[in-house]
Amino acid sequence: MRRTAAVLAVVSVLAACGGGSRPAAVGVDPATPAQGCNGSCADTPTSLSVSEVEGVIARAVAEAQARNAAATIAVVDRVGNVLAVFRMNGAATNVEVRSPGAAVDGGLEGVNIVPDTLAAIAKAMTGAYLSTEGNAFSSRTASQIVQDHFNPQDPLQPGGPLFGVQFSQLPCSDLLNRYIGAIATGPHRSPLGLSADPGGFPLYKSGTPVGGVGVISDSLYSFDRDISDIDGDDDELIAVAAMSSLAAPAERRANVIAVDGRSLRFADGGEAQLQSNPAAAPSFASIDNIAGVLVAVPGYAAASISAGTAFSQAASGIRADALDFPGLDAFVLVDGLDAERFRPLAGTDGAQALTAAEVQQVLGSALQVANRSRAQIRQPAGTPARVSISVVDTNGVLLGLVRSRDAPVFGIDVSLQKARTATFFSSAAAAAALSGVPDATYLDGGLVVLRKEPLGQYVTDVRTFLGLPSALADGAIAFSDRAGGNLSRPHYPDGVSTNPHGPFSKPAGEWSPFSTGLQLDLVYNAVVQHVGFVQGLAAEVPQNCTGIDGFDNGFAQSGVIAALANGTQIFPGSVPIYRDATLVGGIGVSGDGVDQDDMIAFLGVHDAAQQLGTINNAPVAMRADTLAPQGTHLRYVNCPVTPFLDSDEQNVCAGK
Repeated sequence: MRRTAAVLAVVSVLAACGGGSRPAAVGVDPATPAQGCNGSCADTPTSLSVSEVEGVIARAVAEAQARNAAATIAVVDRVGNVLAVFRMNGAATNVEVRSPGAAVDGGLEGVNIVPDTLAAIAKAMTGAYLSTEGNAFSSRTASQIVQDHFNPQDPLQPGGPLFGVQFSQLPCSDLLNRYIGAIATGPHRSPLGLSADPGGFPLYKSGTPVGGVGVISDSLYSFDRDISDIDGDDDELIAVAAMSSLAAPAERRANVIAVDGRSLRFADGGEAQLQSNPAAAPSFASIDNIAGVLVAVPGYAAASISAGTAFSQAASGIRADALDFPGLDAFVLVDGLDAERFRPLAGTDGAQALTAAEVQQVLGSALQVANRSRAQIRQPAGTPARVSISVVDTNGVLLGLVRSRDAPVFGIDVSLQKARTATFFSSAAAAAALSGVPDATYLDGGLVVLRKEPLGQYVTDVRTFLGLPSALADGAIAFSDRAGGNLSRPHYPDGVSTNPHGPFSKPAGEWSPFSTGLQLDLVYNAVVQHVGFVQGLAAEVPQNCTGIDGFDNGFAQSGVIAALANGTQIFPGSVPIYRDATLVGGIGVSGDGVDQDDMIAFLGVHDAAQQLGTINNAPVAMRADTLAPQGTHLRYVNCPVTPFLDSDEQNVCAGK
């Protein structure tokens, strides 16, 4: 990264500038210690009360008033129940999606009909879903790790480690629960996916996350492109005031966690930069219906305040396993009657289908690998990786899902996206399916068509790029998410700005975190339909993100891809599963580091194969890393060198 000496002197204290953690004096105030929490603190039921939600809103309003700003504030619990949304008098009711700097053409760029409430909710969910007892991440953290370079604007570095994660937790997901008029089991969907716009933070009690707060006050839904400075962001500072007394433990915040030698960002300001005193904020009763009002959000919340659910308890929708994974400290998803939602079951795709016993073994083997593995993005050092693991068949049916203790909530939906993505692109059905869905109908500001993008173009592009005329139609290549992610970057090989774009990506001038290429185009119309639903202009989006036509055709459905019902994912952590050379499904893993995700998926299948003798990883000759488009090999998996807590074994994926 090129910087003058003067700039270096300023930014050397910043968390994201090459490995150092930011001192509290720079802007991040100290917080209550984590009290030894290692994933078990949530065993004691802990949740947000109505009075605590009121306090979050009241503190946010006081800071907004001190800044002469009008904000919309959302509070959620850890599984995404929206506990309250408060709009101050004068707050803009719509926001515009836009990258900073030069205009970007297409995607969600310039869409200006997004309700303010959805932006605030997405920010709050991002803080809640990315955080655990071992790490506290904010929407500013998300901004750093989803851009085309990590760190942003370093032209010789590859894309962010969670490149593409912003298009997860989608409102059309078939996995995530929907608001039914009351607080219910989660995890719940997010209206705009995960947010990279600063102003979203997790909330903690007694060292364990209990929810999140999100603030929008500037009518702009964006991200931070330049992390070499310290921003005075109203959204973020209002949220800092809101989380006071419920702030993340200082030793768990992103700025003390490093990825690839680079420390992450948490906030550009703390209580020292506030213009109000959070401890002296007026009561909620004194501002309700005076400074603003509680608002109902269709599909998310009533115009009232609710208490949150306690995580890892049945009421949250996630609790300890009692049936299928003894001795593995496993957690599962349950419904409102405490019945497990995704116990292992047999595949739906014919004589070669995975059996329920095979699914259980793959899940159990992967969980065993996770329990031995060293987490990358979790404190204290030496903590096991905490992940979510999904297995699907070739139809995309979820055959089983299991979680580690305290795994981040975002990984539930992402693990399924990853499993489905690897399976779909390894199948012989991908080309026809992509060519059969409606075009993505881009908006030009309001409800005006900018242009239509046919998804079949990506099939043509990848065939040309790979030099394989039957790619995605013959099932000859096994694609992991790492390999597919290589093809989804705006630079190939990833990391040099002058390189050409991958065939699943938008080119320069069209790419941004709001316009990634195939990943977004596949679900674009569904996102717009959901925005239209909240605005009262359209029916609710179905629980399948594909096959939806544009608003100009009434969001009619055709060519639905059941195998990609919650969209795709383009960062590592999945492999397809084979029976000899026959594709039978896939595994996706998401949690505490993308290399760990890769390893847990790959070794999970390998170890299950050793136990069963009936399934296997893709034959070596079929793996995508045998391909070298543009003279550079794709990658299949990338495993940490010495990953285990109980062994000094190295290169653990080699030769398998």
